[in-house]
Amino acid sequence: MIVHKTISLADQVFNRLEEEILSGVYKRGEILTEMRLCEALGVSRTPIREALKRLEQEHIIEDCGKGMRVLSITADDAACIYEMRRRIEGLAARACAENINDDDLAQMREVIDLQEFYATRGDSEHVKVMDSEFHLMVYRCSGTTVLFDTLAPLHRKIQKYRKANIESKSRAVESVAEHRAIYEAIASRDADAAERAMTNHVTSARDRLPRLKQTETKGE
Repeated sequence: MIVHKTISLADQVFNRLEEEILSGVYKRGEILTEMRLCEALGVSRTPIREALKRLEQEHIIEDCGKGMRVLSITADDAACIYEMRRRIEGLAARACAENINDDDLAQMREVIDLQEFYATRGDSEHVKVMDSEFHLMVYRCSGTTVLFDTLAPLHRKIQKYRKANIESKSRAVESVAEHRAIYEAIASRDADAAERAMTNHVTSARDRLPRLKQTETKGE
């Protein structure tokens, strides 16, 4: 059930449904109806209707007459998003190296330490949280809202594929090492190295997509 907080109920419903669709709780092709979602989330139709409209605008669902059909993010979509991230996220790391302050650097290092702690224990759920926090910190500390507003939604939309990567313990450990390389470059204020390390990191994640695409095809 949705818990009432300071953000609007419609926003809570949207965030919950987006998370569940993008993480694969609701599968591609599945039909969502207002009644079903009202019962699942324990809210009235009005916030459900508003959330579904926003999800349709995001091209995550589509109207099929019987309800809203889940589109989610396909492997081809994810490949495109990874390529966009590969080209843009290096710019964010470069800007981060030029603008980050000492307090944020200390917090970034703590996030990486926690990610490593969880990775060595095979705790993929917490690894995913720390992975997201690291990237969001880079976007946020870039000093420009344009990069943050561009990259944060892209990072969120491929969470199903990120989760599959992170559930591989070897990849999770590799990701920590790559994050440390990015951090060291940022801490050294070496913008060129930061951009290069981030581009290599995103490329490494992207290069695992062919295997994930085969897995998705078999599973769906």
